[in-house]
Amino acid sequence: MCPARELRDREAQNRLHRFEMLAGTERDRRPKGDPLHAVKEYSRPAAGKDSTHSSDLRPPAVLLKTVCYLIDDIAASPSQHPWTEIYGFVFDRLRGVKQDMIIQRVSGLNCVAILEPTVRFLIYASYRLCGEPLRLYDPRINETHLQENLSWLLDCYATGEGPYPNQEEFQALGLLYNLGSTRAAQHIMELPERLRSTPTIRLALSINQAFLERNPVRLLRLAQRLSFLQGCALHRHLVTCRRDLLLIFSHAYSSRNCRFPLDRLAQLLSLDMSLTAQLCQAYGVDVNQDNQVVFSKAAFTEYEQGKLHCKLYHSLVAEKQRDLTIGNIVHGCA
Repeated sequence: MCPARELRDREAQNRLHRFEMLAGTERDRRPKGDPLHAVKEYSRPAAGKDSTHSSDLRPPAVLLKTVCYLIDDIAASPSQHPWTEIYGFVFDRLRGVKQDMIIQRVSGLNCVAILEPTVRFLIYASYRLCGEPLRLYDPRINETHLQENLSWLLDCYATGEGPYPNQEEFQALGLLYNLGSTRAAQHIMELPERLRSTPTIRLALSINQAFLERNPVRLLRLAQRLSFLQGCALHRHLVTCRRDLLLIFSHAYSSRNCRFPLDRLAQLLSLDMSLTAQLCQAYGVDVNQDNQVVFSKAAFTEYEQGKLHCKLYHSLVAEKQRDLTIGNIVHGCA
């Protein structure tokens, strides 16, 4: 999975990751690399640098084997931690895989087989690492690479002959991740009728319509029917959705004598009562001692930056994971 020349260079420069070190040499001044576990790292293209040596390029079969190793032996391993370090290693090595694919112009079924688990991993990571410090996880960089890989995958579906048994899944994931995007919706509408009318894509279209109509109650109700990975794709929109619900209710129920049951609001927001009360407080919505919500359009305020932690409100998605392992999720074995 790693060219011999690169492995020698990184050994000499002491640039081996701990996941790549030969067992028993980790504490040496210059640890040795394990040829069975070392993975070619991403190398930024530089002017005048020839990156097309055939000995440095891994053929599609090896690239697929590399992706499976990164998922099964690193990302899904219960003994490896912390997950931010796992993500950093896997993310970099997946960039290296993509680099080899581009140079060799990999296409067709081989390309799809590599891109599908890559997209699943990046979607899962966007949920798993939400709220981590920027020095450990940058959501914008993750999104950039996710969008690039997803776009490439959807293009493979459009131009290849197939068959692509997972196309329905990824078409829906693309729309759920990009709710409100005209381009994403247009892409779905241009799909063949047999694909567009499948239950998974119809559900994604309904959620997108609710998002465009600013109907957060319907969106959150429909979101209950999503799978775990679909929930991961949707989760970045949940803060906006719940904010819209509180804003709408702050106008609709703005009356001095009006009280709204906190348990009913919690049900609509798909949260427990304590988190619902915290969310109300973040937006200036009052909750009295009798667990009744007092809405007021004058009192509604936008939350202060850093005051609202998205990860606290992941329950809608987290409860869907149940016994799913990372390997199940990334290989699509839900």
